[in-house]
Amino acid sequence: MERRSGDRTFKRITVGGIPTASVSRQQMGRLMVGDCLAARRGGRRPKLVFAANGHAVAMAGTDARFRKTFQSADIIHADGAPVVFASRMTDAPIPERSATTDFLHDAAKMAEAHGLKFFLLGATEEVNAACAEMLAACYPKLEIAGRRHGYFGRDDEIAICEQINRSGADVLWVGLSVPFEYEFCERNRDNLTAGWIVTCGGCFNFAAGAYRRAPEWMQRAGFEWLYRLWREPKRLFWRYAVTNPIALFMLLTRTQG
Repeated sequence: MERRSGDRTFKRITVGGIPTASVSRQQMGRLMVGDCLAARRGGRRPKLVFAANGHAVAMAGTDARFRKTFQSADIIHADGAPVVFASRMTDAPIPERSATTDFLHDAAKMAEAHGLKFFLLGATEEVNAACAEMLAACYPKLEIAGRRHGYFGRDDEIAICEQINRSGADVLWVGLSVPFEYEFCERNRDNLTAGWIVTCGGCFNFAAGAYRRAPEWMQRAGFEWLYRLWREPKRLFWRYAVTNPIALFMLLTRTQG
């Protein structure tokens, strides 16, 4: 199936039961630029951009409410390597993994070139500030219009949306816990004026250096989750023990296109 975003087309296939965009990271960046520039002209709702990985596939397969929220996105991209591998069973395989931690840098380069502004929402104050400092150092022409840590309640959301809108941000990066970040984006979509609202999980922690990425060969082989489990067994053991078998089943039986 072919969809439009920012006057550009991309193919959408079903991977693990999730309608996923078959796009490269560079295509993602071009979609971002087109949508954000179009949003500046007014009259367009922000585009929701969510990340598909094993955890999300498993949750969507077992939780109808989460699945409905997740599928409200305009673009769902392959954040996890298993999603890319499974897409090879379709007639429009995803060309590469678009891990949000990597795409943040792609997006920053394109934002510099086109004058787009970022807002960082999520993580602790220290991590959020460190991520903003890293982006400023690596991409000096990129404007960080604003930022805020991710510790807040439902009652704070209207004020936070007003802060984001006043900043003039084109791209809002939302790095909160799952499923809260997806629910926040869906719930506040019509309260925001950014062109793109992107969920990014623990991306700020990786960008700030608080978390370490797996070796490149493990990323390519789809074993980054194993590296993370080795690094944080207490936090991640039960999550992976429960979600990995479900995700594998969904990827093998609910992939088509």
